[in-house]
Amino acid sequence: MDLVWRKSSYSGDENQACVEVALTSPAVAVRDSKDPAGPHFAVGATAWRGFLTSVTRTE
Repeated sequence: MDLVWRKSSYSGDENQACVEVALTSPAVAVRDSKDPAGPHFAVGATAWRGFLTSVTRTE
């Protein structure tokens, strides 16, 4: 299965120091954009939502 990798629109086209994600079922794959052929890891969708909630929370 070929994954469709995405990165934040805030990173722009020239910034290669990004985290990229690809949606799989039932997980989210994560990799370093500087090494697209390198390893990636996957986390469950619930854990990923929790992570996003934590990093986007304003206090």
